Amino acid sequence: MDREPPEPPENPKKCVGIDVGILKYAHDTDGTAVGSLNLSAERDRLEREQRSLSRTEHGSNNYETQRRRVAECHADLRRKRRDFLHKLSAYYAREYDFVAVEDLNVKGMMESPSNSRNTASAAWRTFISLLEYKCERAGAHFVAVNPRGTTKECASCGISTEKPLWVREHSCPACGFEADRDANAAWNILSRGLKELGVGRSEGTSPEIEDFWCANESRSDSLTPVETALPTGTSVPAKRVVEAGSPTLKERAASAVSE
Repeated sequence: MDREPPEPPENPKKCVGIDVGILKYAHDTDGTAVGSLNLSAERDRLEREQRSLSRTEHGSNNYETQRRRVAECHADLRRKRRDFLHKLSAYYAREYDFVAVEDLNVKGMMESPSNSRNTASAAWRTFISLLEYKCERAGAHFVAVNPRGTTKECASCGISTEKPLWVREHSCPACGFEADRDANAAWNILSRGLKELGVGRSEGTSPEIEDFWCANESRSDSLTPVETALPTGTSVPAKRVVEAGSPTLKERAASAVSE
């Protein structure tokens, strides 16, 4: 029996926008940057086993043994990637009551001649699907927004600025606001998600969301960005997500203190 999706919260208290990328797998509006999962050792092992398979006589007993080893390497890669995505999506579904992400056209990106291997490795569509499912199960509201222009648009004043991929910092020529490129995109994703939900500034809104709307609703040169509402940049290695289960708030605080 299909479960009914959770009702959108009228005034969400714990909201997050998530931008997925290549250098960092995910960057959210709480300032957490989750590193991409390093599977280089597993890929090196797979390549070695594949080379050994190519040198083995087809149909022999050794060939069948080596073929199973190659299959085991592929299964190990899939299992570790899936484990990472499960634990990361479970964290966001558990910690927030409103989650906004990009509605990415992964198929179209895969067909692009550039970055196709990185896109496939990142498994963004799997992450978004798992996140949607886990949010529904946890009673959190999930929304996927149009990603067009989220990187170019300034989260403070709304002015769009062209940025080649190698430029990792957002620096707005109109209002002077500066932030990490992915952090700026994450705030734009959250802004679009809240607008789609119909949530604006209202009595009882949490301080974080109130600050966010102060910075984004006015779109005025007379107002400066509310920098305290924007990410400070806590880095969480992908290995910690896999080993500990999720980048918990306690771990993030400990990481910030150690840095």
